Amino acid sequence: MKTALFHRLRGLLACTLALVAFHAPAQEKWPDRPVKLVVPFPPGGGTDIVARAMGQGLSERLGQPVVIDNKPGAATIIGTDAVAKAAPDGYTLLLSGSTSYSVNPALRARLPYDPVRDLAPIAIVARTPLVLVVGAGTPWRSLPELIAAAKAKPKSIRYATFGAGSGPHLAGELLALAAGIQLQDIPYKGSSQGSMAVIGGEIEVGIDTVAAVAPHVRSGKLRALGIVGAARSSMLPEVRTLAEQGLPDATFDAWYGFAAPAHTPPPVLDKLARAVTATMGSAALQAQLRAQGMEPVVIGAAAFRSQMEGEISRYRALAHRAGIAAE
Repeated sequence: MKTALFHRLRGLLACTLALVAFHAPAQEKWPDRPVKLVVPFPPGGGTDIVARAMGQGLSERLGQPVVIDNKPGAATIIGTDAVAKAAPDGYTLLLSGSTSYSVNPALRARLPYDPVRDLAPIAIVARTPLVLVVGAGTPWRSLPELIAAAKAKPKSIRYATFGAGSGPHLAGELLALAAGIQLQDIPYKGSSQGSMAVIGGEIEVGIDTVAAVAPHVRSGKLRALGIVGAARSSMLPEVRTLAEQGLPDATFDAWYGFAAPAHTPPPVLDKLARAVTATMGSAALQAQLRAQGMEPVVIGAAAFRSQMEGEISRYRALAHRAGIAAE
């Protein structure tokens, strides 16, 4: 019996070694054909801009074309799920915002993929700071003044969102929780409509990307009271973060990250990480991203995974407290 078991184990070991030997040359040659980069948004948006800005640099460093494949729909779920279920061979990658990695998993009870289980993080490459703004016709010129007014009349101050579970909605709820106030969220169809509502005095507060609101802040139509993200924006360098103003728990980080299907071979992931890091070192690329209101960064796989898992827990708790549910 022991002899039979020995032979079975030896056979299993031989098969395993053969499998490793079979795949090793393929990993060494990778990539030997075009690499598909899935963007779960339509062309022209922020994520698509990041993908196309980086695509050429990655192509040069990998020695193969990097083809952008826009797969929009269902709040990024369609494109993200396609990558999660793709072959883990390094030829199908994902570039998406934090919606795919942390927001959807925290807010949606039924999701066809699990980012922690089904995706292999590569790197976070850019952040898009959100900005807290008020209309020029409002009396508040500082964050403490806004908070004092909100405490005096709970839910009297309204802020624009892009719908339940959107970045501005979560950011507004985080601000309310950190400051001990109650705000009233008002959904709009998009950034432009929300900004016009604040400028026109229809509502009092907006939370939007720095790229969307900076022109209105510079023209005096909006007044910026704080950057919601982890760091100041190069577009509005004089505006302090909420953390700098005593509300570190109000930070909401919007970011873009590269990932591959889980179980992609480590040598392939290493090559990808090196290519991404080298591409992000381009001064021209960094300038291009900053011109779009983005802050270029390079955050590696381990820190990427830690941030993703931490945000899922944080946003899930927030959603439970605030009754936020995305359908």
